[in-house]
Amino acid sequence: MPEDADRAGEDPEASVETDGPDGNREALTHVEDGAASMVDVGDKPDTARRAVARGRLSLRPGTVAAVRADEVEKGDVLATARVGAIQAVKHTWETVPLCHQIPITNVDTEFTLEDDAVALSVAVETTGKTGCEMEAVEGVTTGLNVVFDMVKSLEKDDDGEYPVAETNEVRVVEKEKRSLE
Repeated sequence: MPEDADRAGEDPEASVETDGPDGNREALTHVEDGAASMVDVGDKPDTARRAVARGRLSLRPGTVAAVRADEVEKGDVLATARVGAIQAVKHTWETVPLCHQIPITNVDTEFTLEDDAVALSVAVETTGKTGCEMEAVEGVTTGLNVVFDMVKSLEKDDDGEYPVAETNEVRVVEKEKRSLE
C-alpha cells in the first residue's frame, strides 16, 4: 500500500466514484487502484470541439477607468492580458497534471469593462480526441491574473492590502463536440 494512502486512511484498492452529470454514480476515469493516471484517449475518434469559459476580476471603479483610458503605468493592460490568456491556453498541459496536450486551432478572447470589474471570456477550439474545457479555464484565470498584476499598484490600500481585487465567477459556460464527418 502506498505510504500516502495509509496516512490518509484510504484504501487504494477502493473504487473511486462521483456523481455524474445525470446524477448517477460513475467511476472517475483518472483514478485506478488509488493512483492517478492519464486517461487513454487513443481509441476515441477525432472530433471538432469548442469550450468557452468566463470569469471576472473585481476592481475599484477608478482602476477600471484607468484600464479603459489606457492610463496604467505598466502599459496596455488588455493587450498584455490577451497574450497571457492565449499563452496559458497553449500551455495548459504543462500546468494541469494528467491533462493531454492538444492541438489548439483557435483562441478568441473578449474583455468587458464593467463599472467595478474586468470580465473575460475565452473560447478555445480544437480537433482531437479530448475536450478543451481546461484550456478555456486556464486562459480566463491567467488573463485575469495578468490584469491584476498590471493594476495592483492602483488597487493597494494604505495598509498595502488589496481589499477589492478578487477573481470570481470562473466557470465553463459552453461546450461543443461535433463529428468531423
